[in-house]
Amino acid sequence: MFDSEKRRQRDAVRFLELVVVDALDAPSTRFRKPRRRPRAIVRQDGSVVCERCTVADSPLPRMRGLLGRSGLSADEGLLLRPAGSIHTFFMRFPIDAVFLDRQGRVVRVARSIRPWRAAAARGARSVLELRAGECDRRRLQPGDVLEIDAA
Repeated sequence: MFDSEKRRQRDAVRFLELVVVDALDAPSTRFRKPRRRPRAIVRQDGSVVCERCTVADSPLPRMRGLLGRSGLSADEGLLLRPAGSIHTFFMRFPIDAVFLDRQGRVVRVARSIRPWRAAAARGARSVLELRAGECDRRRLQPGDVLEIDAA
């Protein structure tokens, strides 16, 4: 690929990113703040997987996802539901994705998904997005059962 083509593609991506972020920040499409404060996601044995998880369970927050963010902290995550697949188009950082079935059982763990990629899992009904490397640090693996902390 020629340098001018790469430059055009890079400029197009920057332009689209600006347009998407501006559109999402427009007063007519402002997202309401989460109804509840971020919750914790825990395993059945009580060990914490994500200390501050925002639940995106309506169309606009799910559509926005992590767009416009420069990263996630180690204790932060986003639970998308319903969702069986994700993409990292227009994102600026890699993420780990934990695909969960209806009962909260981990179906698949996709590690370090770089920007401009997609991932899915058969049977997944929700997806927990974490900072890249957190799944290894928290030792998440298929078969673990996760739930939102009731507290």
